[in-house]
Amino acid sequence: MVRLRSGRALDWLNFFVANVQTGFGPFVAVYLTTQAWTDVEIGFALSIGTATMMLAQVPAGLLVDATPRKRLVAMLAMIAIALSAILLAALPGRLPVIGAEVLHGIASCVLTPAVAAISLALVGRARLGERLGRNARYASLGSGIAAAIMGSAGAWFSGASVFWLTAALMVPGLLALASISAGDLHPGPVVPVAPKSGLPGGAIRSLLLERGVLVFAACCLLFTLANAAMLPLVGAEITRVAGDEANLVIAACIVVPQLVVAAISPWVGRLAERRGRRLVLMLGFAALPLRGVLLSVVSDPLGLAAVQALDGISAAVLGVLLPLLAADLTRGSNRFNLCMSLFGLAVGIGGTISTTLAGGITTWFGSGAAFGVLAGCGFLAFLLVAFGMPETREAPAVRPA
Repeated sequence: MVRLRSGRALDWLNFFVANVQTGFGPFVAVYLTTQAWTDVEIGFALSIGTATMMLAQVPAGLLVDATPRKRLVAMLAMIAIALSAILLAALPGRLPVIGAEVLHGIASCVLTPAVAAISLALVGRARLGERLGRNARYASLGSGIAAAIMGSAGAWFSGASVFWLTAALMVPGLLALASISAGDLHPGPVVPVAPKSGLPGGAIRSLLLERGVLVFAACCLLFTLANAAMLPLVGAEITRVAGDEANLVIAACIVVPQLVVAAISPWVGRLAERRGRRLVLMLGFAALPLRGVLLSVVSDPLGLAAVQALDGISAAVLGVLLPLLAADLTRGSNRFNLCMSLFGLAVGIGGTISTTLAGGITTWFGSGAAFGVLAGCGFLAFLLVAFGMPETREAPAVRPA
């Protein structure tokens, strides 16, 4: 009964963490625009946040691996995110905003692996796939609901109200974290490592020598390279063809994938446990190039929103399988969060390249060509999964006759 209560608390922790992180999406750019910031200044501030997240990924993973007090680390990261939201709302000047972006970037890099580590400690490796599916379901619901509430608050009150609300929503998140019983968390055994590999540089090198880590990091980079720019390109296309209805259609393009993620994520986790990781990865990665091809030929606004459902399939698979593969590939060691951070760094690099690449191709050759190139990158990611990614699920134990 106690462990069931901790599981429910973890559900709501994921829900409220997603609530809070939603406030740092497009709302930041909208808010700073109302504060008379120029596009260049907004871009610089957001780039500072992105660069901070990329630089902090690996150190954050090492930190979470090094401490047995995962709940404390998660709590401090959540408080830091709330403080960054308060900074944005109360002091929209240049230095406070940059400070808030840096604080948020570092705290987010700590919070994501900390929640994954708590999940692993709660259910163990054998049931991690299904647990990660539940995490993704509640995070998706939290993100969708928060987007609607925060968008309404920003429209009816002020841009700053989004960030006051973000900080306030951290309170129930902290209560959910406190409701996870420390007695229910059972970290797995740690295999001793040689002194050199115990150092940060040695730990990173040892992971980078693993074929599965390298291949999946490349898959993550190619996946995000293909995926990150698709929705902005869709938004531009919808604005061109839909006129006054563009905002509604764009909202549908955001909400539809979230609903798909919420619906299928637990099933994705269960399928990965029963049939293996590679099959599920192939299904999720196959949806990405298909989506790119369809977006290059579909122009009807409702059709574009329907095609975005494929984004939900890919997002559910990557959201569940990324931490699950990190757990598989670090089985018997304490490098789980470091491995997740390396994958997160690959995702960040791919996303950074994606928007620049797509913007340049669209300028010179049009959006159709950009969708085609992104679909090609997605197909390369699928081929790498199909022919290069090893199966990482442990073979089921054979019972003696």
